[in-house]
Amino acid sequence: MSMKTFILAGVMGAALATTALTPVAAEVLRVATGQASSALNVPMNRAVVVESDVPFAELSIANPGIADISTLSDRSIYVLGKAPGRTTLTLLSPDGKLISNVDVHVTPDIAEFKERLQQILPGETIEVRTANDGIVLSGTVSSTAKLDRALDLASRYAPDRVSNLMVVGGTQQVMLKVRFAEMQRSVTKNLSASLGINSTSADVGGSIGTGILADATRLDQIFTDGTTTSPNEAVGRFGLGFTAGALEFAVLLEALESKGMVRTLAEPNLTALSGQEAKFLAGGEYPIPIPDNDGIGIEYKPFGVELNFTPVVVDGDIINLTINAAVSSIDTTMALEANGFTVNAYKRRETSTTVEMRDGESFAIAGLLQDDFRDINGQVPWLGDVPIIGALFRSAEYQRAQSELVIIVTPHLVTPVQGEALALPTDRVRIPTERELFLYGDVATSPKGAAGEVARQDFSTSYGYVME
Repeated sequence: MSMKTFILAGVMGAALATTALTPVAAEVLRVATGQASSALNVPMNRAVVVESDVPFAELSIANPGIADISTLSDRSIYVLGKAPGRTTLTLLSPDGKLISNVDVHVTPDIAEFKERLQQILPGETIEVRTANDGIVLSGTVSSTAKLDRALDLASRYAPDRVSNLMVVGGTQQVMLKVRFAEMQRSVTKNLSASLGINSTSADVGGSIGTGILADATRLDQIFTDGTTTSPNEAVGRFGLGFTAGALEFAVLLEALESKGMVRTLAEPNLTALSGQEAKFLAGGEYPIPIPDNDGIGIEYKPFGVELNFTPVVVDGDIINLTINAAVSSIDTTMALEANGFTVNAYKRRETSTTVEMRDGESFAIAGLLQDDFRDINGQVPWLGDVPIIGALFRSAEYQRAQSELVIIVTPHLVTPVQGEALALPTDRVRIPTERELFLYGDVATSPKGAAGEVARQDFSTSYGYVME
């Protein structure tokens, strides 16, 4: 035998051995005469070769629109799935007797869908099943974003025929911490001068003056007791009067400097389930009279700290927030009187937005810097322009107000804890004993531990604007 023949024989032998060892991808029907065999599952648009352990002579399919059959031998059957559904395959022996009835289930082909699902969402425990001509998804996913991806992919294979039985695992409760911080500072300075002249002669009478001393009554007070009244009693005043012959001269200087600072801080915290809206109001309701057909009705308007938000845990620790936050208060400086009722105005700082951030991150979702300046200079025409002496015929007013508002939000993924682990505001204060109350005058004492340290904190520090 030549070398070429020997090599060819070896290759053919190896091929035969491989063919003998490779199993045939077929389902074997265990036929028991008079009984139906187990159901045969066939993917749609795919074929399955079925082998019978007894020879048959005739085949029939109940609904050829669901599955098509053909014979390969007296023991092999070729079944092709055509449309989702169920039908019956009947096998007859050569003598015409019934061998078996086989239930054929044709289902959508989800093998490719499972492969794509593992490629796109690795590590997610999603189970895929078929139901009639649709797809059923079940299991647990780690986030709503991955749930949406799985549903979108399934709709590509079975449009409008996807059943979602999946649940979202992980932490799905969000606590939102909102901080309102507002600083306001105002400075007002006034400087005015008044000059008055009065005649004491019997032949010539009368007086003239500027500013407050234009009033003869206040001009007389300067010479009588050296004082005068002012529309603003908080104004610093200095009066000087002297006589020159029959004329009396009076000079009045008024100065005012006022400073004010307002600090507003609110920190509402609220917890909600992912996808659910939560509301928070700490304040009250202000009655407002409303005319109606029966006379005067009352409508209540809420004020205080308001917080409405809807959190959605998108993926892992990424949180999508739809927020509506507001701080309002009654403004007693502005009021409306109507029909015997006095209605005050409102101060309101509000923001409404949608942001996305991770657990523990913070966003300044709103901010306002405001600087108001006003400078007024009033004088007597021409006389106020005279150098040096003209200051007695002028009044100057300077006003400046600055404010800054910042709203910061911080979301946290939270889980419930035991009730003993939570501290209450009342834990920071201990009711004094009779000895502490009567002997030492203590109306409240701080407890020991961490709560006592918080209660003893001193928050005094520099704050507000530095104005030049």
